[in-house]
Amino acid sequence: MEEMYEKVEISLEEKIYLASQWQLIWWKFKRHKLAIIALWILGILYFIAAFCEFLAPYTPETSFDEHIFIPPTPIHIIDDGKLTRPFVYGFNVRMNFETFLREVVPDPEKKYPIRFFYRGEPYKLWGLFESDIHLFGVEDGVIFLFGTDNLGRDIFSRILYGARISLTIGLVGIALSLILGLLLGGLAGYLGGTVDEVIMRGVDFLVSIPTIPLWMSLSAALPRNWPITKTYFAITIILSAVGWCGLARVTRGKFLSLKEEDFITAARLVGCSNLRIIFKHFLPSFLSYIIVSVTLSIPNMILGETALSFLGLGLQPPAISWGILLQQAQDLNVMTNHPWVLIPCLFVFITVLMFNFLGDGLRDAADPYSR
Repeated sequence: MEEMYEKVEISLEEKIYLASQWQLIWWKFKRHKLAIIALWILGILYFIAAFCEFLAPYTPETSFDEHIFIPPTPIHIIDDGKLTRPFVYGFNVRMNFETFLREVVPDPEKKYPIRFFYRGEPYKLWGLFESDIHLFGVEDGVIFLFGTDNLGRDIFSRILYGARISLTIGLVGIALSLILGLLLGGLAGYLGGTVDEVIMRGVDFLVSIPTIPLWMSLSAALPRNWPITKTYFAITIILSAVGWCGLARVTRGKFLSLKEEDFITAARLVGCSNLRIIFKHFLPSFLSYIIVSVTLSIPNMILGETALSFLGLGLQPPAISWGILLQQAQDLNVMTNHPWVLIPCLFVFITVLMFNFLGDGLRDAADPYSR
């Protein structure tokens, strides 16, 4: 038995010794339970964003004039003490003459079973494929899982559609920041001299400007008659305007510390070009840090877009994002009487929290030799 255990230990040691750095990073990352959970939740959120047309029971523009500010519809699975297929009750709207507020009262006489793969309103998946099949829906009635807004639109459906912009703007924005940060930071650290001085003083200038006022001023300068796509990419560029500065500083520092290393000197002596030295030797040596930096920067992009849209300086209707959906929360009376309009805030919170958990896991795994 002892010999068998020794063989197992030896095989494990050999496996670790022969493993690549990426294998070691993956093995350590799998031990970070919160990061794994965050990865799954983020995967679900991006799946929702990709297939929002199919998952949403209604299109985001669908308005129910008679159902303004309807609270979330509860789903029932027990009828007369028996387990049955999921259904929702109908409801009646009446005026409370004591509080002078509209009240929604469930009507037990009206029962609408929830049907899956339900044929409802037509839509175009990704703007390409026409279909009218939704994941779920009800016949002859309505279902509002997260209630309705001031125009009678289903908040649940609008949240799913809003995920597409709110989640992708972080990826597009961080891609631009990554390119600028690596390019300018790498040039500053590798070339040095005047190039280094000009780039770093530019970084110092941008970092010294308060971020939110800068974003607000640049967003306010955008023409209001621009189409949604053009505004989307303009907001993305604005969010990336300062996001690259931190990465540029770190990249410059890494290049300065690695420039005199033996393997860099050897690469120069064998005649490697500057581009090959940068992409083959410099960047891979701190690629793990780049991945962690990107992961932790995406939430800042999402929060930036949400803040700008909430203040009315970002994307504008008919575009849909979580920030735009939260604009109604600026009215204190709406928040007090219809608190479900704050539900999009929960999705922003979950997304940012999951990205932070994922970034923590990647940061720990980036150094696989630490305990």
